[in-house]
Amino acid sequence: MSDPPVTTERRRNPRSPIPSRFLTFTRAEWAPLRANTPLTLSDEDLTALRGLNDVLSMEDVVEIYLPLSRLLSLYVQGTRTLHSATSTFLGDRSAKTPFILGLAGSVAVGKSTTARILQALRSRWPDHPRVDLLTTDGFLLPNRVLEERGLMQRKGFPESYDRGRLVRFLADVKSGAEEVTAPVYSHVRYDIVPGAQQTVRHPDIVIVEGLNVLQAPPAAGAEMQLFASDFFDFSIYVDADERIIEEWYVSRFMKLRATVFQDPQAYFHRYAALSEDEARETAHRIWREINGRNLRENILTTRTRAQLVLVKGPAHRVHSVHLRRV
Repeated sequence: MSDPPVTTERRRNPRSPIPSRFLTFTRAEWAPLRANTPLTLSDEDLTALRGLNDVLSMEDVVEIYLPLSRLLSLYVQGTRTLHSATSTFLGDRSAKTPFILGLAGSVAVGKSTTARILQALRSRWPDHPRVDLLTTDGFLLPNRVLEERGLMQRKGFPESYDRGRLVRFLADVKSGAEEVTAPVYSHVRYDIVPGAQQTVRHPDIVIVEGLNVLQAPPAAGAEMQLFASDFFDFSIYVDADERIIEEWYVSRFMKLRATVFQDPQAYFHRYAALSEDEARETAHRIWREINGRNLRENILTTRTRAQLVLVKGPAHRVHSVHLRRV
């Protein structure tokens, strides 16, 4: 099969075009790149993998995620070959180096669903790799610390994370440490769970999903430091127009109001008693004051640092894929 035609960024929303260093594919052009990659998920699997407000069909898996799974498989193989060549040169017989995939994007854009789909697809490849999924929510500072620092209204912004601990975690994973642990976050409690840990043991692949995982290095003249993105072998950004993402956020908020927020132990239980109009206005206000600002100031600015961008339309349907030229 010949390569599909490559389009330019003209199909991209003119609000902020993807630079020409990216190859741009329509959905129809991307789908054939699946080649002979087998479909290993059932309808029941999809039901379990969908996010609360995400829409995901088997057609999406076949046309978008199977080609992406194949691409990642090729990158994993290439990275292993490179590491093997370096080890041979050095005479190094140390532990294997895991492949780390970073996945970024706004609140409510569908990052978690994308991460779970990729985890499920990659773990079912013939060699049955061990694929761990980590969300950076676990590296948020505890609420008491955020309150002490006056950062509760900036939760999710870069300064609300224990970035040093996240970098140490990734450094340990990349070095082949026997066992690495990460904190656990509860969306019901809206806080770190005291004493709870996620343990990672010799993974083949680690998917790291979070808002700011593609944060750029400091500006020239700033103190040099490591960032999470320095440890990624491949990175993906899930994108959509902000107006669309805001509507998805509001819709998710309304569903949470009718479910999770009903729990008296939930941090946002106070929103359960709001009328429908009050709840919608509250959701829009939270977006304007927190999530929308974070998207514009910190998250969207990292999009072009990704190696692949998935662009969604109003129905959570990916309509184009942008792959950075090698």
